Amino acid sequence: MAGQISTKLEVYEGGGALPDSIKGAVLAIGNFDGLHRGHRVLLDTVVERARAGGRKAAVMLFEPHPREYFHPQKPVFRLTTFEQKLALLESIGIDVVIQLPFDARLAEMPAETFVVDVLLGELAVSHIVVGYDFFFGKGRGGSPALLESIAKSRGVGVTVVEPVAEGGEVFSSSAVRGKIAEGDVKGAAEDLGYFWRISGTVVGGAKRGTGLGFPTANLALPRGCALAHGIYAVHVHLAGQRFEGAAYLGTRPTFDNGLPVLEVFLFDFSGDIYGRAIEVAFVEHIRPDRAFPDGDSLKVQIAADCAKARQILAAVGKGPLR
Repeated sequence: MAGQISTKLEVYEGGGALPDSIKGAVLAIGNFDGLHRGHRVLLDTVVERARAGGRKAAVMLFEPHPREYFHPQKPVFRLTTFEQKLALLESIGIDVVIQLPFDARLAEMPAETFVVDVLLGELAVSHIVVGYDFFFGKGRGGSPALLESIAKSRGVGVTVVEPVAEGGEVFSSSAVRGKIAEGDVKGAAEDLGYFWRISGTVVGGAKRGTGLGFPTANLALPRGCALAHGIYAVHVHLAGQRFEGAAYLGTRPTFDNGLPVLEVFLFDFSGDIYGRAIEVAFVEHIRPDRAFPDGDSLKVQIAADCAKARQILAAVGKGPLR
């Protein structure tokens, strides 16, 4: 592999040989986008098995996302950045992350070759954990049943984690994306176990918020982001501190109806954060975006939106989600 890129988690990316120290791990395979509560059950299984056997708990990821490889013109709405995913995996107790390049070689590799040469050969895994919907190899020809058959014939155990559901709804990354696309960030947080967030560097804007008395920090939207336009109550993480605020995503129809922008107003904060990295956690949707007759009408509505956001955040501050 290209080399270790984290000082805490052992993270390897690229192609090539892995160090002997991480061979024999208990391995989970998947994209794990969002690391929702269904993923947590699977990954907890990996950690428990690894600890019981004195092994390392490892996760194999793929980059780019296979859908982006096959359809590069259609950006995938990713729930987590690679950095966010690493932080979540580390918090769960994962020891090693192996990121394989999803390239022509891997896309054309038969499922049997992937199991025998990569998992059992290069990695020499001691146990494999996958979800019920894990399909792999050329043409998605590999299934959990095939994986079990090949691995077990060579003395390696496989655990297939069945769907994890609550209230009749199976936890899935697709379901979370659907909720976020509808503005239901509260429902998405219940599925994820944490507030979904966007991270980035504060960029310059049109300064219209400042003119209205609500100076905002502007963030570029991640590629493929499908968050519904509107006003949200948010937490803003900056330099190890958490602030409360309100965020606007939309086309500013009162002014120019241009490209979508994400603007965040931090409550009770003063200071210039241009060029600084922040993370915006979306707590609850307040209202959809809409046009107003003039700037004064919009200013009155923004004040009401901020009051509502404060009310929501005051109640959430006592809950378990962060």
